[in-house]
Amino acid sequence: MIFRSNFLKGLSMTERYEFLQLCHRRKYNKGEYIYYQDDPGTGMYFIEEGCVDLIVTNSQDTSGRDTTTFRLEPPDSFGALSIGYDLRRLSSAKCITDCTLLGFFNPDFETLKKRNPGIAVKFLEKLSTIAMRQLEKTVRELETATSTQNVFSIQFQTYYERFGKEDEKNHQGK
Repeated sequence: MIFRSNFLKGLSMTERYEFLQLCHRRKYNKGEYIYYQDDPGTGMYFIEEGCVDLIVTNSQDTSGRDTTTFRLEPPDSFGALSIGYDLRRLSSAKCITDCTLLGFFNPDFETLKKRNPGIAVKFLEKLSTIAMRQLEKTVRELETATSTQNVFSIQFQTYYERFGKEDEKNHQGK
């Protein structure tokens, strides 16, 4: 299954095998949640068997209704952007059938970086590509809904708030 994963296309068969050695097989029952929206992101999953729905709960919808955004099947993967980053889950992940998943978690990524830095770099390159594609699409959609000025104002504000504070802390500690 993992050898067919679109996420790992950039890895050779040997590199995919090395990656697989760090994954953890987990079984989930139909109806079981793998994680919930707003949980800390601790890792990603590859679907070996079964179907998973990624569900977003609209925080402004007081009825508590869920909106299913995507149905995933083998060899799909999900949760990748939580690797190496301190991000909260944007959706819940629920098993629609009994599922077998391969989990790859932040400690596994740390091990990968030490054992196989070349594979870790390729992994991060794929994550960066995914994040940039998502950002670009989001920017275009937001521009349509608001304005280009608003979109770039948000981006600049976010960039300078976060990195400005981190840089300030780093300089104070020296």
